[in-house]
Amino acid sequence: MSRPGRPAGPTGGRAAPPQPAPVDPAELVCIAEFAAPQGVRGLVRLRPFTEDPEAVADYGPLYDRTGTRAFRIRITGPHKVGLVVKVDGVDDRDAAAALTGTRLHVPRSALPAIEDDEETWYQADLIGLEVVDQAGAVVGRVRAVHDFGAGDILEIDRPGDRASMMLPFTRAYVPEVSVAAGRMVIDPPEGLE
Repeated sequence: MSRPGRPAGPTGGRAAPPQPAPVDPAELVCIAEFAAPQGVRGLVRLRPFTEDPEAVADYGPLYDRTGTRAFRIRITGPHKVGLVVKVDGVDDRDAAAALTGTRLHVPRSALPAIEDDEETWYQADLIGLEVVDQAGAVVGRVRAVHDFGAGDILEIDRPGDRASMMLPFTRAYVPEVSVAAGRMVIDPPEGLE
């Protein structure tokens, strides 16, 4: 039996907020990741990848990588890994722990437009770019952009059976990036080639 004045949901309690429609995974850009639970009341640490960490809450619902599961968050405070957030529907430590490692995405259309393609880009735009050395020889393609805590690292798939190359994404090692041309020029340190 439900209380008067309160609509009954499917379990007789409060109705869950409606889930947004699924989004095409090809249109998603990763902007954050759930890190770990914070306390016992369902709060979660969030590692934002946005230039302004708190902007992560401004894009509306955040989606998992499949685009089928949506999360609504509210920032409750800062944390050394980024932020502490309250996720709608997550009310205890176990539910918060289940989110650990989940990457959060938004549709590209929700992001601000990039004004200057030659100097500014989203990390997602780098994935798949052809990588060449300064002489123009093909080195491989960008597989991923990682951040292990000391700055961005490019993972470059190389042709054949060669192992991937991990290269710091700095101007010294990556002097040229052209998303429009679909390539980047690298100048790796000796021994990394």
